[in-house]
Amino acid sequence: MRRALRSAALCAGVLVLGGVVGSCPALALGPDDFSIPASARQLIVVSSPSYDPPGELASFRAYQRASAVAPWQPAFATWRAEIGSGGLVNVRHFGDHATPTGVFDIGPRMYGNDPNPGGLHYAYHQLACGDWWNEDPYSPTYNEFVHARCATTPSFASWSEALWTETRAYPYFAVLETNNDPTITGADAPGAGIFLHHWMDAPTEGCVALPMADLLDVLRWLEPGAHPVIEMGTDAEVGHVVLAAHRMATAAHRVATIRSQLARLLMALLVLGW
Repeated sequence: MRRALRSAALCAGVLVLGGVVGSCPALALGPDDFSIPASARQLIVVSSPSYDPPGELASFRAYQRASAVAPWQPAFATWRAEIGSGGLVNVRHFGDHATPTGVFDIGPRMYGNDPNPGGLHYAYHQLACGDWWNEDPYSPTYNEFVHARCATTPSFASWSEALWTETRAYPYFAVLETNNDPTITGADAPGAGIFLHHWMDAPTEGCVALPMADLLDVLRWLEPGAHPVIEMGTDAEVGHVVLAAHRMATAAHRVATIRSQLARLLMALLVLGW
């Protein structure tokens, strides 16, 4: 990967120096699990130096770009996020309370126990009695939002989360679409109900959590038409596409600066009659 990035920077430099309009070879982005779709114009990167960071805290960064070929630009400052008490894992298992690594879509609807905060681009559902996230891996509606009649106990209840009762964690949340393409059920199920939700002052059960102001900022920023994705993993695993763009932009800026300095030097020499 380091060689690939260096080659990209050199290629960018050659194009700038030569004044040629062209393109460099595509960058390899590492494992397939960490490939960013070309359609994505919003990207969240959640990372930590190790799989088991102190306090189960990670960095949360958000980026946006105008098109598939445009460079990624930061959307916010770097924030601190809570992740699962089981740390980060490449292969998640039901009940391990870990945050899965990889690249995942954002679900088509946002939820919360509080009224719609306004400014959202996604459809919003205010939670009510009987709203569950089904986490029974033997249920046909596993890893889905399910509404049951209030004051009844659905068959999946003992495995699942009564969303309307979790007022601290879920004033608002977005769904991270893990284990849904396809949904793995049964004994090998990797878990369900991974959300981006409110800060808990403690590690989560696998979700990503932000303080309220940061959470609302990012929920209002997300747009379905921008095909947002979230990339989660260690610092060594994630962020390569952003890093590549940053290094190429830096190389181009340095080359432009050198060309400007050389032009000024040449002009000075001509004035002096050299």
